[in-house]
Amino acid sequence: MLNQNRIKEFEDKFLAPYAMKSYHTRGRVYKEEEHPYRSSYQRDRDRIIHSAAFRKLEYKTQVFVIYEGDAYRTRITHTLEVAQIARTIAAALNLNVDLAEAIALAHDLGHTPFGHAGEEILNELMVKEGGFNHNVQGLRVVDFLEEKYPDFPGLNLSWEVREGIIKHSSSFDQPGSLMEFIPGEQPTMEAQIVDVADEIAYDNHDLDDGLTSGSLLEEELIKLPLWKNISDGINKRYTNIDKDKKRYQIVKSLINIQVTDVIRSTEAELMKTKPASCQDIRQLNKRIVSFSEDMLSKRLPLRQLLLERFYRHYRVVRMSAKAKRFIEQLFNTYMENPSQLPLDVQRRKKKGDSLRRTVCDYIAGMTDRSVLDEYKKLFNPYTKV
Repeated sequence: MLNQNRIKEFEDKFLAPYAMKSYHTRGRVYKEEEHPYRSSYQRDRDRIIHSAAFRKLEYKTQVFVIYEGDAYRTRITHTLEVAQIARTIAAALNLNVDLAEAIALAHDLGHTPFGHAGEEILNELMVKEGGFNHNVQGLRVVDFLEEKYPDFPGLNLSWEVREGIIKHSSSFDQPGSLMEFIPGEQPTMEAQIVDVADEIAYDNHDLDDGLTSGSLLEEELIKLPLWKNISDGINKRYTNIDKDKKRYQIVKSLINIQVTDVIRSTEAELMKTKPASCQDIRQLNKRIVSFSEDMLSKRLPLRQLLLERFYRHYRVVRMSAKAKRFIEQLFNTYMENPSQLPLDVQRRKKKGDSLRRTVCDYIAGMTDRSVLDEYKKLFNPYTKV
């Protein structure tokens, strides 16, 4: 039977010396006995999956609001795609797959309804109390806002998973700087993998959603070398492939070549730096998990097209502007009359939070659907409250 000794033997035998071993964890804020046959990171993964915040990701915007259609990605499908890519990269590099998966599943728990539009307006509304950052909020969710255990607040996750949440960074996200997590140190390679997997996932599924919505046209994409080379290869292999299957094959190939590039580029960096431990990774002056320079230059035109033609498309801009109005009006209404907040939210304020922070937590934890329902209840005179 698998037990903690067997888990240690497995990690020592099969994981690289610079991988983060579960038995080297810095532990949990509230001490707990180890599970008899799950590592600490497997246990973290399971706690995340069973959290209310994780379930709510199903109804939170990735790019398109849920009422725009059923075919588009939501925050939870994005999260699952990130976890799948992160597991692949971690396994190829002999790293701790369980840790990478746990961080990936948790990396967006602090996201607001309506995607980055929700985050931007909450940041403006919270400017007098330090603003709003979804990485910091994600840590707040797992440390405090999830209420499931009688012995401690939050989920009491391991230090390394919590570090991966707060140090998550990509072109959209800037890492928090809580001193507990030693801002000058690099995070584990497993956490670095999640950051790159996040970029791969949202770039490619946003291309797919953009084409599905008609916001992007293949006539624009075919002008870009990376897309054209893959498209030409598929045309040679399949002479009569229909456009939907072809698009799927192109997006699949884009993900594959980027994942392969990250693995090879990271292997090359490992050969140069020769780290002997996880701590050696932390002491480097840059992150070791990355794309090659060649892939970065190839990806740039695709990312620029997404920014100019998709994220700034009038439909996306309209959705974002409308979402900000919904959230701002809800926020101001609760601040003016907090007795309109649900009773469990009103009770939470007694734990020492300011009213503004309590309202922020409540709205950040809502889904697109619950914001729209609440808006109707508060502002539509014909909707029951």
